[in-house]
Amino acid sequence: QVQLVESGGGLVQAGGSLRLSCAASGRTFSSYTVGWFRQAPGKERECVAAISWSGGNTDYADSVKGRFTISRDNAKNTVYLQMNSLTPEDTAVYSCAARGGVVPSPNSRVYNYWGQGTQVTVSS
Repeated sequence: QVQLVESGGGLVQAGGSLRLSCAASGRTFSSYTVGWFRQAPGKERECVAAISWSGGNTDYADSVKGRFTISRDNAKNTVYLQMNSLTPEDTAVYSCAARGGVVPSPNSRVYNYWGQGTQVTVSS
């Protein structure tokens, strides 16, 4: 079992930055791949970034490439999402999710564990 708790969301002006954290409990967290997802009102859930258990393999949505960076510190049981050059289109609830397996996946259906989400609001 893995429990996930996100933090770091908030209100930021366009062009600003935020760093989200996904803290996990469970001694086997280092063996899980993790994804960051977001969902805006009226829109489908979107995977913005995913990372393998080792951190050596990452994947990004085209909409955030070059602006967002996913990383992890397995010693701290935490995955991060650094978000730069934010725009109002990035406004959404951001959630992290974990799954067993080697390859990070953008498919939300393969993730077994989910956090409660954190709101990110970008003002223009």
